Parts: sequence; structure tokens; C-alpha cells
Amino acid sequence: MSQTQVVIVTGASRGIGAATAQLLASKGYAVCVNFKSNQTQADKVVDSIIQQGGKAIAVQADVSLEADVSRLFDITTKELGAATHLVNNAGVLFTQSTLENIDLDRFNQVMTTNVSSCFLCCKAFLQISQNPKAIVNVSSAASRTGAPFEYVDYAASKGAMDSLTKGLSLELADRDIRVNGVRPGLLKPRCMPTVASRIVLNA
Repeated sequence: MSQTQVVIVTGASRGIGAATAQLLASKGYAVCVNFKSNQTQADKVVDSIIQQGGKAIAVQADVSLEADVSRLFDITTKELGAATHLVNNAGVLFTQSTLENIDLDRFNQVMTTNVSSCFLCCKAFLQISQNPKAIVNVSSAASRTGAPFEYVDYAASKGAMDSLTKGLSLELADRDIRVNGVRPGLLKPRCMPTVASRIVLNA
């Protein structure tokens, strides 16, 4: 890359987020590895990137909270430079259940963690970034199937994310800012690099 690209990957201490952070770093991005609670795993991701010659930091933030999102972007700007790319990967999934057995607290937590976080990070990215280039929202195949008898709440949150992605992509088209979504299906650990490559392709 001719100039440093800086990416924030939310929920990047493990799974798809970690694989994405590592792959983006290998492509020359400076990476902010966001995590909510698992400092140890986030540090491992950062250490792995640095050992491979990349640049990365770990920043704790609950991205469903506006104040935490502001702090996340502020620290990234100070340590790496203003973000040019954003990957909204943070999310939560609870145990399998039919809808009638899902309580309101669980439903609201899923929507807040999965949808509000995407909204808040997209908004902060557009307001703070000096040269925004691309947003990738990690959705799920559940948004199309509805995940009956399993995760209707999760599927609904990912459906909302898909709608946000489509609407925002149209809003930003004239500004030449790409907004794409990636919908992984049921994954085994060995498939994480494949999903990460799809995310990087859209970044």
C-alpha cells in the first residue's frame, strides 16, 4: 500500500474477528484489535501480528456503548492514525431456543450488542475518519433463514444489520465509500481464514 491504511476490527480477540485482523495486517493494514473483556486473547492476536512484522494495538471497548465507541476511535487515532476502514464483527449469540422461550432481556441484549454496535461504530467512523474508504459488516446466513427453533433473535439482529448495510451503502455511494456485508454460515474453526478472506476482499 502506498499509504498506511488503518482498520478497526470489533470483536477481534477470537474467531472470525481475530482471523480478519491477522489477515488485514498481513496485507499492510495497521490494525486496532477491539475486545470487550478478553484482554489475554486480544493481546495474543496483537503479538502474532507484531511477530509477523505488522502493526497492531488492542483496545478494550464495549461497542454497544456510545462513550466506549468514542474512546475506541480516539485511541486508534492517537496510536495508529485515523481509521480508513472498519469491520463490524462484534456480536453475541445465546443458547438455542424457540422464540416463545426467549425473554425480553435476552432479545434486547442481542439487538443492542449486534445492531446498536454496528450503528454506533459506523456513525463514529464517518464523523471521525479523515479519509473513510470502506465498511464491512459481518452478518450471518441466519438473516435469510430466520434460524427457527434456534436463534430467531440473533437472525432478527442480523437482518437489521443487512438493512443498515444496504441503506448506508446507498447513502455513501456518492462519497466513494464502500459498504458491504458478509454472511457466513455455520463455521468450523478451520473455515475462519476463508471467511476472513471474504471480509478482506470487501474492505
